[in-house]
Amino acid sequence: MNPFDEIAVEEAVRLREKFKDAVKNITVVTIGPTKAVDILRTALAMGADKGIHVETPETANPEPLGIAKTLKEIVNKEKPDLVILGKQAIDDDAGQTGQMLAGLTGWSQATFASKVEVDEPRGIVTVTREVDGGLQKVECKLPTIVTTDLR
Repeated sequence: MNPFDEIAVEEAVRLREKFKDAVKNITVVTIGPTKAVDILRTALAMGADKGIHVETPETANPEPLGIAKTLKEIVNKEKPDLVILGKQAIDDDAGQTGQMLAGLTGWSQATFASKVEVDEPRGIVTVTREVDGGLQKVECKLPTIVTTDLR
């Protein structure tokens, strides 16, 4: 599992520990060949409840827009309030999928999160992110897309 996605799963598990009643399900998704099922196994071992594997041919090289479109269909079906992704893939370092997913869904987004806080009664997610001058806090209304950065 890519380290940025691992942080996303860890953050989802932390949020469930904090908001036991509000976080009913952690669903993880991988898009890739048959061997990508190992990524789902790792995420399930970390505390995810459900895994979705969109299998692609071994020779396929999905582009960020195609991945975002596939994730949009899954989001439409699963109906989450919060989607947490790693900030970038490690094979191409593109860092585009989260932003494209936000654009396709019309949801708010907060990128490069080093800390995620949820104010459930207000329906607000506050993301702290590192910027050149220090730390920046971004507030988003749910539903939202968050991409995680290394801490």
